[in-house]
Amino acid sequence: MPSHLSADRPAAQPPPRGTVDALITQTRQLRGEVDAVRRDAPLDGTDPQGRWQRALCDLAMHQLDDLGEHLGQLRDGPPAVPDQPVDVPAARAVPVAPRRASLLSRVGSAEWNLLTDEASWSGELYQILGRDPTAPPLTLDELPSLVLDEDRPTLTAMVTDCLIDAKPIDGEFRIVRPDGGVRTVHMMGEPVLDADGSTASMWAVLRDVSELRRSQRTVSESHDSLQHHRHRAQTERRLAVELQEAVLPPWRGSLRFPQRDPDTLDLAAHYLPSSTSSLIGGDWYDAMELPNGETLLSVGDLTGHGVTVASGMAMLLGALRGMAVAGTQPGQLMSWLNQLLDAAVQPALGSAVCCRYRPETRTLTWAQAGHPAPLLFRNGTGRVLAAPDGVLLGATSGATYGQAEETLEDGDLLLLHTDGLVPRRWGFPRSSKAESGEQAESEGGAAAVQRLLDLAPRFRGARTAQDCVRTVVEEFGDTEREDDACVLIARVET
Repeated sequence: MPSHLSADRPAAQPPPRGTVDALITQTRQLRGEVDAVRRDAPLDGTDPQGRWQRALCDLAMHQLDDLGEHLGQLRDGPPAVPDQPVDVPAARAVPVAPRRASLLSRVGSAEWNLLTDEASWSGELYQILGRDPTAPPLTLDELPSLVLDEDRPTLTAMVTDCLIDAKPIDGEFRIVRPDGGVRTVHMMGEPVLDADGSTASMWAVLRDVSELRRSQRTVSESHDSLQHHRHRAQTERRLAVELQEAVLPPWRGSLRFPQRDPDTLDLAAHYLPSSTSSLIGGDWYDAMELPNGETLLSVGDLTGHGVTVASGMAMLLGALRGMAVAGTQPGQLMSWLNQLLDAAVQPALGSAVCCRYRPETRTLTWAQAGHPAPLLFRNGTGRVLAAPDGVLLGATSGATYGQAEETLEDGDLLLLHTDGLVPRRWGFPRSSKAESGEQAESEGGAAAVQRLLDLAPRFRGARTAQDCVRTVVEEFGDTEREDDACVLIARVET
């Protein structure tokens, strides 16, 4: 049988490119237009208005460059995780800082005259720095008193490079306002030269970028959290896949038990993963030859998904095999499995069917715990075996489980399956009487079972149990299912 599990899933698709590409194009066009305005601004260094216009254009182009980069990330999506992208829940939206009334309320200007040691600030700069507008502006020597200690070297280096080497200023530092608030300020400026080419003054524009940087940090933290979640989900899925593949029988084609008896069971099984979840569920199937020549057949489902559920399934299946080898009959076996699950550290519910087949008498002894009953196909027709009493595993302490027997005939076919094999919405016409949720569920389950019973004519024409499994997979394998499922088929042969 082909491997029933895979750790690979289709990669999560980025958003439609058309709309985002159009926004990127518009951003580039707008940047070009802003750059044209900047080039048209007066280049005379003595004109404060010209310097102001150029500085605003520079700031606008910086913002448009950031916008283009963010739109590119939106278009391309998060960086791919190697090997196994996993569906994950969508990232939380990043809060956007509220827009202010105008650019003038966000950007302030200043000029420091090196010859007279005088300073000139705009009213907006007083607001940004939280200073009293009636107080004199701070000189270049006094400005570092507002800056956090660890950021003062940055400011000193920018001012020194500007005054000594005539380098433009373009950097950020954090200031402490009188009310104790810490703000991040972006500073851009240039030296103003006199007729001799000496630096006469320094002008600058300062912008409060605290909200912008906070949003950028939020984006970065959200991205890191997303990547961590993706890697964690990928690792968890791989562990669950490896655990389940290690526990379930690695069959390739049909299997025959007992191997040295003329009356044998031709066996085949298949696992169908969920199409709506990337996590592995707790479904299992199993068949093994017991020491006394009997054959153990079982299918079951532990509720939930992920590594914890897969490990719980492995524990139940291991206990089931051990007790069956010790000669425990199905009814008692279910009682002990219920006790085991009830005493588990992490509460869980499970359902199961367990059968023992005695080839000498062709007797099938079986019990169930809140699970769909086996289907018996004979001479081109099928029926549901009458189920003995049994509640879900882990549902109640001290539960007892009934046991039933069925005598099989040569050519009989037994089908065991978990609940998600056939979606209950298939072929379920909602009747006027099916007003309650419980009744609707019951009718939906009956319709799902009928879809399996309708395969009886095709099973009759099949040569092997493997052919019958292929029929089931062809019929239901491409179905969009919300949960994992498995099917086990045993065919009596002489």
